[in-house]
Parts: sequence; structure tokens; C-alpha cells
Amino acid sequence: MTTLVWFRQDLRIDDNPALKQAAARGNVIPLFILDDSTPPADWRLGLASRWWLHQSLAALRDSLGGLIVMRGDPRLLIHEVVTATSATGVFWNRCYEPYAIARDRAIKADLTNAGIEAKSFNGNLLNEPWEIATQSGTPFKVYTPYWRACRTRPIAAPVGAASLKVECPRGLGLALDDLRLQPGRPNWAAGWRQLWQPGEAGAKHQLLKFLDEGLRGYPELRDRADLPNISRLSPHLHWGEISPRQIWQAVQMAIESGHAEARDADKFLSEIGWREFAHHLLFHFPTLPDQNWREAFNAYPWRESAADLKAWQRGATGYPMVDAGMRELWRTGFMHNRVRMIAASFLIKHLRINWIEGERWFWDTLLDADLANNAAGWQWVAGSGADAAPYFRIFNPMEQ
Repeated sequence: MTTLVWFRQDLRIDDNPALKQAAARGNVIPLFILDDSTPPADWRLGLASRWWLHQSLAALRDSLGGLIVMRGDPRLLIHEVVTATSATGVFWNRCYEPYAIARDRAIKADLTNAGIEAKSFNGNLLNEPWEIATQSGTPFKVYTPYWRACRTRPIAAPVGAASLKVECPRGLGLALDDLRLQPGRPNWAAGWRQLWQPGEAGAKHQLLKFLDEGLRGYPELRDRADLPNISRLSPHLHWGEISPRQIWQAVQMAIESGHAEARDADKFLSEIGWREFAHHLLFHFPTLPDQNWREAFNAYPWRESAADLKAWQRGATGYPMVDAGMRELWRTGFMHNRVRMIAASFLIKHLRINWIEGERWFWDTLLDADLANNAAGWQWVAGSGADAAPYFRIFNPMEQ
């Protein structure tokens, strides 16, 4: 039997449940669709994300030995590929953005009604958002008890790589360059190839580098913007070039071998927990990216200042830490997490500009732009979100 594997935010071969299950059925047809039709206009892929995606798709194509790429409405294009290839199944790993959930449900219903086996899997989280709940069965709204509940559950081991028989019928799809994901002129991403290695191999290399060089002293040193004690795994995690299960297993092995201290490892894994919590919130509160989670903030008197917003975006506020972070973001597509909080606090609480403006800017310029993480992080700093810092907590933009 031939199975179509629809890649999305799972651009890897190892520990890919959908790919593993499809390979067990027989031949695999790998497909990626650039979907600019489903997401709302504000949350279509940003320019930095598009740059990363191009490199990651090229790496996946080379690893698989072929990849069909298309652009358009997945609901129509999947039907087109199934018809053209006589595939008997379509498998994918789940996404958790509200618009993606609605789209995927519709596609699964279409396929099932047509007699095509349609299956989705958890390839991107340690726990599904609906698997963790309070004793009363409601979603968690505070991180600490959420993560405590997660730690009581066993973490599934990675499923390993599949033995693949890949088919890519001729005449289907586009050339990767036809997706036009790369910047034109001026090439604002010049130099990024020297800073980043998108793709599964790059993700594994970055994890090992962090475990070797960055994990020791992580609880304290992760807040030092001048030190490299951060994992820089977030773009790899967003695009699924590595799974949180793989990271979890690698960290546990480092502890057991004596290569890592449990205290350092636990703090790092708790940051993976924040990523899980953000997806938990987005799933249960799908308006998180667009509306104040705490409705009392709807009455807040935000300032509107195009000049101040532009100065912040360009790193021209006159506050060195803020400006350094914003310039780092523009030059590298990345910003140290501590500096993100400082820059966000400055925009919201010094300039009193709505957090949504900052969220949108990060969405377009961050290589690790992730709807759940971005929305939860901005609302946390603003004080309008779940388990947020109090609205009167202000990061010192000069001394942290």
C-alpha cells in the first residue's frame, strides 16, 4: 500500500510517528504544501520563517531522496495527489494552531468519506494539550502545577527512524525555488547561512553542542545575555527538525552518564515545559494570539506612536540593552530570551504600545516564530496572559 505523508512542522526522518507508521504500510509519498490560504493574514509565515523553511525543506528532500512541494489549499491539493498516485492512506503529525486544527479535521473527514485511511499523530509535544488537566478536568492556567502534573507522566521514547521506500512521481509539484521563500534584493538574510544550519542534521548537532558547552550552570547563566548558555534549539523545534522526545532522551542520557548535573538538566527541561504550556494555552484558549487573555486589559489606554514603534523595531531607542537585542534580531533572526523579555517590557511598559504590535514584529523577524510561544510570551510580559508577571512588574532596560 502507498501512503501520502503530509509534512508540516515535522521536517525530520527520525522520531517521526506519521512517517514511521506510513513506512510500515509500504511505499511513502512525501508531500509539503505551503499553505498561505488557511492562516489568518496576520499569522501567515513571516519572512524570517520562510528563509528557514526553504533551507529545511532542501535538507529534508535530500535526506528522503525526494519531496513533492506544492503551494495552495491543502484540502484541494491532497485530494489531487491522492487521485494521481492512488494512495490508500494519508498520514500527518498534528499541529495545534486553531486554524490548523479546523483545516485538519475537514481534511480528515474528506479523506475518510472517500475511503482513504487518514491518521494523525503526536510528533511535536511531550503531551497532547488535552492529556493534562486539573483535578476538576479544566485546563491549567498556571505553569508550575501544569509542569508538576506533566512530570508525573512517563515520556514516550522516540520511535526511531523508518526504513523508507520513497516515491515521488514525476509531474507533480513545483521546484522548491518556485515557492519563493528566499529574500530577493536587498538580501536581508545575507550571512545567516554562516550562523545557522537548518535541517535535521543541524538540529542534532546543535543539541549535542549545547549539552557539551552550554548546559553546565544553566539555571544562572541562561539569564546572562553576554554568554552562550542557551540552547538555540527553538527554530529547530518549531519546524520539527528535532522532537522534544529526542531532547528529553538526550538530556536523561547525559544525566545518567554523569555528563550533566541533574539541577542543570531539570532547569533546561523546565524551559521545554514552558513550550508545552504555551501550546496547552493556545489549544484551550484559541484567541490567545489576538485578544487579551485577561479581559480587564481590554480597557487599558495604549499609546499609538508610529515613530516610537519604528525606533523600537530598528533598535534606535537609545537604551543600549534594548537596541542591542533588536539589532541582533534583525542581523541574525534570533534574540537571547532574557533580552526578548527586556525589549518586550520596554515596548509595553515604557512606550505603552500594545503588545500585539510587538508580537507581530517578532512573528515576521524571528526564525523561531511560533504562534503559541510568541503569543504566550508577549501576554506574559504584558501581564494580560495566563500565569503572567504582574502588570506592574517592569524589566530594568539598563541593568535587567
